[in-house]
Amino acid sequence: MSYPPPRDTGSIARDGRINEDQADSPLMNGDGDDDHNRDAGNGDVEDEEEKDLIRRYEDFSTVDWIQDSLHERNIRARQPKRSTGIKAKLDQLDGLPGYAWRAIDKVLEEGQSWVVISIVGIGIGLSSALMSLITVWLSDMKMGYCQTGWWLNQKFCCLELADEGEGCAEWRNWGGVEPFRWIAYILFAGLFSFSAAYLVRSFAPYAAGSGISEIKCILGGFIIKGFLSVETFLLKTLTMPLAIASGLSVGKEGPSVHVACSFGNIAARLFSRYDRSHLKMREVITASSAAGVAVAFGSPIGGVLFSIEEMNQTFSTRTMWYSFVCALVATFTVASMDPFRTGKLVLFQVSYDRDWHYFEIPAYIIIGLFGGLYGALVIKFNLQMASFRRKHLANHAVLEAVTLATLTAFVGYLNRFLRIDMTESMEILFHECEGGGDRRGLCQTSAQWRMVNALFLATIIRTFLIIVSYGCKVPCGIFVPSMAVGAYFGRMIGIIMKALHTSYPGAPWFATCAPDAPCITPGTYAFLGAAAALGGVTRLTVTVVVIMFELTGALTYILPTMIVLLVTKAVSDWFGGGGIADRMIRFNGYPFLEKEDKEDGDHAFIEPIANVMKKDLTFMPASGVPLQKISEIVQGTSYQGFPVVRSETDRTVVGFVRKTELRYAVDRAMRTRHLSNNATCTFQCIAEEADKPNGLLGEPDIVIAPRKVSTSRSRSPVASRSEARSSAAQADLVDFGQYVDETPLTVAPKMPLEIVMQLFRRMGPRVILVVNEGQLVGLVTVKDVLRYEATLAHRSSHSGLNTPITPSSRMTHRQRNAEGFGSTDSWGERWQSMDDGMRGGGNGFEIALEEALSWVRIKGTRAYNLVYERIRPGRTSRTMDERYDYELEEGTE
Repeated sequence: MSYPPPRDTGSIARDGRINEDQADSPLMNGDGDDDHNRDAGNGDVEDEEEKDLIRRYEDFSTVDWIQDSLHERNIRARQPKRSTGIKAKLDQLDGLPGYAWRAIDKVLEEGQSWVVISIVGIGIGLSSALMSLITVWLSDMKMGYCQTGWWLNQKFCCLELADEGEGCAEWRNWGGVEPFRWIAYILFAGLFSFSAAYLVRSFAPYAAGSGISEIKCILGGFIIKGFLSVETFLLKTLTMPLAIASGLSVGKEGPSVHVACSFGNIAARLFSRYDRSHLKMREVITASSAAGVAVAFGSPIGGVLFSIEEMNQTFSTRTMWYSFVCALVATFTVASMDPFRTGKLVLFQVSYDRDWHYFEIPAYIIIGLFGGLYGALVIKFNLQMASFRRKHLANHAVLEAVTLATLTAFVGYLNRFLRIDMTESMEILFHECEGGGDRRGLCQTSAQWRMVNALFLATIIRTFLIIVSYGCKVPCGIFVPSMAVGAYFGRMIGIIMKALHTSYPGAPWFATCAPDAPCITPGTYAFLGAAAALGGVTRLTVTVVVIMFELTGALTYILPTMIVLLVTKAVSDWFGGGGIADRMIRFNGYPFLEKEDKEDGDHAFIEPIANVMKKDLTFMPASGVPLQKISEIVQGTSYQGFPVVRSETDRTVVGFVRKTELRYAVDRAMRTRHLSNNATCTFQCIAEEADKPNGLLGEPDIVIAPRKVSTSRSRSPVASRSEARSSAAQADLVDFGQYVDETPLTVAPKMPLEIVMQLFRRMGPRVILVVNEGQLVGLVTVKDVLRYEATLAHRSSHSGLNTPITPSSRMTHRQRNAEGFGSTDSWGERWQSMDDGMRGGGNGFEIALEEALSWVRIKGTRAYNLVYERIRPGRTSRTMDERYDYELEEGTE
């Protein structure tokens, strides 16, 4: 067998942080950094950019769902009925009292899961209501304050909200007149963004961003320590209202899911039954994600569907019930608190009672087209912005957040729809004109074209701000900003449709309209536009339909919503690539297999697994391995497991031993008295069947046989251990047999890659052994599959004759590796860029950002030099002049 050299098990992730997972639990066999292992089956990798691409999957540890499930079942099967104190006496009762107590005890044990889920739901509901109140209060603070109580927002201060606070004596605007209001608005935006970014950078870096991508990976079995910690929960709960109130074009729905999952993880860890099982924690986190969406949108059923459609790949009936109960309890908690004092769960919840008409379907199709194009544009350019941010703004997170918030406030204050909070703007845009719905002149015929211009500008500006803001180092989501953009565009289309009906009431297509009643409801177009934009950026369909239905409660608009989302989905699928969460997973290099199988007929996914597997392996012979050598391998390699074969020459598979268990066994063996320095190990269990009650393996133990009795098999393990401790003879045989998994998942070398990917998705093993007629020929992990897939995509994207000139081609290999470039366009999506006829082209937006940054640096340096010379004109200016004259003289010579 091959013994790899010792290596440092800690590593530094791509973002510069020390990866705690790898330091504590190194990667398994096949997931190490050794080049000879990584490149086996794929040929020699000559391009440094390709090496940088495939290294991304080596900073994570994984969960073996099969072993975790078996471990949980064994614990329940072997769970001793040991009890002390009062419980022991109650367990010994006979007759009816004993029967009643045992029934109650069983109910309490079985009902623990529902108690935990209910506690999680209540906590999520309380935190969501509290964050909603703080967010509204901080958002209104940018405009002014309440004289009767500084803790009151504008709605509570004035009881009945007037337009921009005018006519409310209790509400006082900052500065009183312009431009002081504008200045105060910008200053508060900068202050809130600075506070949020500084707290996140200093105390909880994982609190930045949305968190949905990382939670999907966690539910897929990849451990990211600290992402669901107490610090992350507290800091994200505190900083999310600051980020939203700063006016940044970010939302709270994605961060709400992260906050909910963090609370679910914290609450479940208090119970040992969940703390020891990854499988049960996955159920709780999935239910928490459903509750997070439920409280964010006021949609419990939509939250459950979101957890099914977006979050968890293996969704069981029990998990669905947990998600339903958790979402229901969380929603009920928010409804009981009534944070908006409107009796509604969210601020923009409305209801429609007017029917739609068939002549409106072309307008619905236009809205659907907009949703698909919006999602494609935002995802593409936001990834380019993320690449630019990673290369140039990684060390300036606070400055970036403050700059973006200041820019947003500076521009947004000039537009009536960008000035107010996005949820409040959607509340205004969703409402019908009748019944007090004429807010900010939306329903006035004389101002309709002015409203169209304002809404069009709001759509363009908000889209650009979302592209540059989503992903900055503050808690940020993209759901509500996208819905706001769709509401702007939809209301604009609705106003245009209403204007057409007003101008041409006798047109044939308006014949179905009643002559004495309103025919067009512009608010419904805003509602459909919000659904289209949300579906375009997330690529969700059923979830969005249910969420929008629960928001409106109008069954009559289910069909228009489905039409709009059908068109949006068709446009989105034409561009391909998945939603924003899936694209961010790929961009960040998270090891995650998508739900869907490959349907494009690519031959790469029907080729045999032999082309992907690792062939140069480190394996363990079943017997005769020195204990000292095993200790060196455990301490000096990054593998998390080793195949066990019969011998070095006979590679018949015996099983698979995991590093964590092997390390524990080696430590126990090293602490044993009278252990020979030349002790050898066996991986074939020599424990007798008498120690296996009820057909189950006993607790893992080490059988050490003294030299003088090492060949005797008649003595029990307990007697052997006792004799080893009491005898002066040294033990020379250590048995690790009970630590070996004798039934690892195996496949044949000719098994298609797509089938192996399905095994990883549906069963969740950590490693699959490749066996040919009982002989070990290789192994494969999820990371091997992902590396191979990424390598193929990378090569195919660079194999064309007309390869576009991208920033990656302008940089050296050392620059690409140092900057982490290549994450955006190295995946070979079906569409490469919007800059070259929607087909091919470089990262135009990223290039423009780099040119703008270069221009700013040059101008800033010149301005600094001029100011510096003005302030200190003495010796510095003369020195520069003398140096300049000297250079001229030197040049003339």
